[in-house]
Amino acid sequence: MDTPDTTAPSTLDVPTLRELLNSGHAPRVLDVRTPAEFETAHIPGSYNVPLDLLKEHRAELGDHLDEDVVLVCRSGARAAQAGQALEQTGLPNLKVLTGGILAWQATNAPVNHGRPRWDLERQVRLAAGSIVLVSILASLVLPGAKWVAGFIGAGLTFAAVTNTCAMGMLLSKLPYNRGANCDLDTVVAQLRNSRPTASRS
Repeated sequence: MDTPDTTAPSTLDVPTLRELLNSGHAPRVLDVRTPAEFETAHIPGSYNVPLDLLKEHRAELGDHLDEDVVLVCRSGARAAQAGQALEQTGLPNLKVLTGGILAWQATNAPVNHGRPRWDLERQVRLAAGSIVLVSILASLVLPGAKWVAGFIGAGLTFAAVTNTCAMGMLLSKLPYNRGANCDLDTVVAQLRNSRPTASRS
């Protein structure tokens, strides 16, 4: 297992990214959310490279990312993890969008919309809350069930301290969160054959 890199990738804000996308030298924008989240709303011209796929195949993906790269997720946490993974491949010009797609949408920047889906963070809150609630209710009959709630609480605390989320990674693999075009070959083909397109202000 890799040792986590504590060095945070560089960041840039929404106005700067919009300027770059409208310039003649637009960066490659990689959205590391799940395919379902990407389908719901994404920055025009961005590429969906789910975080788990990126981490597992960062070397292969790095071979197709020789220009400036901006990483995007919901709020910035997953993009930062993606940046740390890609930095290990030697890519020099990585940036993380501060505030993620939420910050992008807050400025009324251009967004491509699709079928609405729950974002991964909301799914984690539902799953964790449901397990805690059921375990507390079950503890009225089976006292030992309360330890399930304690385990979930410990897991959420660990997730906050390490800026990772095992439950989120598991939920991201559910069919609800996957798409037909999230395999390595498809992603590599998109990166190799396409160029970023400038968005309108």
